[in-house]
Amino acid sequence: MIKRIKSKILEVKDFPKPGVGFKDITPVVRDAECYKYAVDRIAAWAKKKRPQVIAGIESRGFLFAAPVARKLGWD
Repeated sequence: MIKRIKSKILEVKDFPKPGVGFKDITPVVRDAECYKYAVDRIAAWAKKKRPQVIAGIESRGFLFAAPVARKLGWD
């Protein structure tokens, strides 16, 4: 599944400026299995750390922070 997720992440070269490669995760989020797997893996990793706060930084972060927080029982 990790390979499947990695294969879905698209790189837009030279965006937003030359030399920068923007990683487009839209295809990962569109694939329900991949998205669920990614959330589950992040939550499993976070649970061991016993976080006090889950923050979704920038426009892509909120796509993972809320479901991870819910998975950790913060609903």
